[in-house]
Amino acid sequence: MPPEAVLSSPVAEQFEVPQVWRSAGLRLGLVWLALIALFAGDWLAMARQWWDSSTYNHILLVPPIIAWLVWQRWPEVREVAPRPSRWGLVPLAMAVFGWVLGTFAGFDLLRQAGAVAMLPSTALLLLGPRSCAALLFPLCYMGFLVPFGDELVPPLQTITAMLTIFLVGVSGIPAVIEGVFIDTPAGLFEVAEACSGVKFLIAMIALGVLVGNIGFRSWKRRAAFLALCVVVPIIANGIRAWGTIFAAQHVGIEKAAGIDHLIYGWVFFAVVIAAVLGVSWKFFDRSRDEPMIDPAAINASLALGHWEGHAFAPAKAVIAAAALIVAGMGWSYAAQQITAPMPRAVDLPQVAGWQRVDFGPAAPWEPRAVGADHRLLGTYANAAGQKVDVFYALYAAQSEGREAGGFGQGALIPDGTWSWSSNVAAPAGGKGEVLVHKSATERLAHTWYRTDTLLTGSNARLKLANIADRLFLRARPTAVLILSSEREAGRDPTVALRSFESAVGEIGPWMDRIGEQR
Repeated sequence: MPPEAVLSSPVAEQFEVPQVWRSAGLRLGLVWLALIALFAGDWLAMARQWWDSSTYNHILLVPPIIAWLVWQRWPEVREVAPRPSRWGLVPLAMAVFGWVLGTFAGFDLLRQAGAVAMLPSTALLLLGPRSCAALLFPLCYMGFLVPFGDELVPPLQTITAMLTIFLVGVSGIPAVIEGVFIDTPAGLFEVAEACSGVKFLIAMIALGVLVGNIGFRSWKRRAAFLALCVVVPIIANGIRAWGTIFAAQHVGIEKAAGIDHLIYGWVFFAVVIAAVLGVSWKFFDRSRDEPMIDPAAINASLALGHWEGHAFAPAKAVIAAAALIVAGMGWSYAAQQITAPMPRAVDLPQVAGWQRVDFGPAAPWEPRAVGADHRLLGTYANAAGQKVDVFYALYAAQSEGREAGGFGQGALIPDGTWSWSSNVAAPAGGKGEVLVHKSATERLAHTWYRTDTLLTGSNARLKLANIADRLFLRARPTAVLILSSEREAGRDPTVALRSFESAVGEIGPWMDRIGEQR
């Protein structure tokens, strides 16, 4: 066959790039490269998580999947002419603002989501509403580039523990559950963070959204399939945890754990994926040859035509986008320069009925407060023999790397010798946690955050307050207080903490006095 015949074949014509798309695509590609370079810190942080964390290894497949989704739609997309629209400035401004809020709060997830959201936002700005409607799913699928899911670990641990103890009871194994610890005749089992099933759940959600779009036309079937991709991994993880406990009753904990790691990594969930897809396959209602989009309907849409009516010259669109981004980065920089004045030194005050004693826990324990300007850790004891450990940290500002409520900060340090067992009520809106050391030592901890007049145990409320301070360029310090007590023979840590907190009085003003803020 002559070469010119190959070049003019229908298949080649389908994937030919029209001149209008060459210019628009080149412009968009250059803008995207500039955005990735400007926000390289956020993209590198995400890339490290994709590569280093098994929870997010699946995200390495997302960029090629997005490219494949565009290629899959290209024969129809090329029939929709790109036309820059000023409406793209609205989502771009929101994405920049989200990134700014993330920098204000030291909230990496929000920063990274803002950086990723700038890509589809500039696509709307430079390609227009009709072209973005044709590429809607690939652009939305970019959301899976953001490594989210760590926030789901504690509730998933609890759900897995409840499912496991139910199955253990059904199988006739005597067991007692306390938080995420299950005590059986073969030994004590912990539903640790790694056993929460979060990494498989997130990957299944990403797979469910992809397959739901490709295999189904009906929104009801898509919703049902996605629900299946959420529920089945959670149940399967509970069955896996139960299987480990069941096997341990016969072969011992060490052998059961080895079998669990092998099955969990290579066999069990591969079977679960195959089962979910196998059950759903016969309900697929999109034929293999059916186009993913209808370019005629997109070109004829009056609504898209209305939005496309607000056209924008490409050069002006790029300049407007640059102005928004520079304004956001400037605002963030100005806010990061603001710090509250700090006292030269702080010390734990006297408490009526309590005396300072040497800090000497039965199991080594020290909270983490990276970036704090002042830290205090001491122990109080009363005449009844009760002991309370007091940790206090004071920050001049909240930013990346110095977040009072950041991941891994506070009473529990991830991957350490202590494990989270359960949440409990704490007074004055604080956060209560039961922690268990590998030596079986139990510690009850009450945590409070303080900024201005806000006293809370909620990390979310603290971040909102910190964001508000940054928005209005206010310099306010942030303090953390952790009161904790170990469980000892004949002594309940709850009683010790209540007695100490009663002697202290109002927690907020007491924290202020330590930091000399009032």
